[in-house]
Amino acid sequence: MKIYINNKSGIPIYDQIYSQIKNSIITGELQENYPLPSIRNLAKDLRISVITTKRAYDELEKEGFIYTVPSKGCFVAPKNIELIREENLKKIEKYIEEIKKLAHLCNLSKEDIIEMINLLEEN
Repeated sequence: MKIYINNKSGIPIYDQIYSQIKNSIITGELQENYPLPSIRNLAKDLRISVITTKRAYDELEKEGFIYTVPSKGCFVAPKNIELIREENLKKIEKYIEEIKKLAHLCNLSKEDIIEMINLLEEN
């Protein structure tokens, strides 16, 4: 598992870690029960604070993406289909908002957009 930190992005480091691990879990890159690097090792590898790494792991655990076994470490939680579905619905909503903005700029109606979707489904 590779995690990349962009110090110039303006996104908090803990959020970058959280997002990358979460995405790897949702896409299936990280399988259930896969052991994650320890909080200390990940912090050392990324050259960041242990507190920052812990915050990312805490958020992932709070949302049900990972679980912790005392003295053993953190692991990828079994996939919760509803949780993954909800995450994907949030992504779809963001895309739809973007489509609405672009459609407005192009003076497209809802019917025009529906027609575009129907045409894309035919191909």
